[in-house]
Amino acid sequence: MDNFVAFILTHGRPNNVITYKSLRKHGYTGKVIVVIDDEDATADQYYENFDDVEVFSKEAIAKTFDEGDNFKDRRSIVYARNACFDIAKKRGYKYFIQLDDDYTGYHYRVYNERKQKPIRIKNLDNVFGALLDFYKKTNFATIAMAQGGDFIGGKNNKMAKRPTIYRKAMNSFICSIDRAFTFQGRINEDVNTYTSEASKGLLIGTIPLTALIQKTTQSNRGGMTDIYLDNGTYVKSFYTVMFSPSSCKVKPMGDTRMRLHHAIDWERAVPKIIRESLKL
Repeated sequence: MDNFVAFILTHGRPNNVITYKSLRKHGYTGKVIVVIDDEDATADQYYENFDDVEVFSKEAIAKTFDEGDNFKDRRSIVYARNACFDIAKKRGYKYFIQLDDDYTGYHYRVYNERKQKPIRIKNLDNVFGALLDFYKKTNFATIAMAQGGDFIGGKNNKMAKRPTIYRKAMNSFICSIDRAFTFQGRINEDVNTYTSEASKGLLIGTIPLTALIQKTTQSNRGGMTDIYLDNGTYVKSFYTVMFSPSSCKVKPMGDTRMRLHHAIDWERAVPKIIRESLKL
């Protein structure tokens, strides 16, 4: 773990970086670097509040990937996500985890026949170490912890029924400078990336036995919240359709309060291993 660092990606919330406190509360004792961009008007307050702050150029990073639009609106975390590879290399770290700034807790997820039970993680050092060990022994470009929303439905939830690796990754990303890849699209960058890049054969996965808990979407002002409020879920989800039109679409999602959301057809999204018996 000496070659590992936790990056907290944040913008405009120097007094509300919830993730920093939750990392320490749940037993992470390692290095933390707060990553902000050079267009953040609250930069001085970040320097005052945190011991280690790294600033990157948003304009420079914007020239290195496909933003997916020509709106010139750079209120997005994707720039920080792509900047982390260079920051890690500059700081002398081979491995890192990217974290958003609004995580309130971290849980193990344990299942039985009756219910799904979250158990509070008390030693994140061990959890990050185990995830990193798995990552080193595989060819995954990145792996992620699950999210609280992945477990809606309790024992009938798909992750409860089949706790295996899922070909998606959102929010938290364990990465290596030796396996660098590019996040795509100004909005919905995580989904854009795990669909479009995975369609090229890149291995991306979520480990469902550990999960992070975050603030409800659009409840924590600043960061990405403002751009979601401005554009709505239809625009957000349609970025993924633009990047992967052969496997993604937008459709209504919800129970009583419906909203438009991306839907992925995994049968068409990623390459598959062909059975040896079919070899010519």
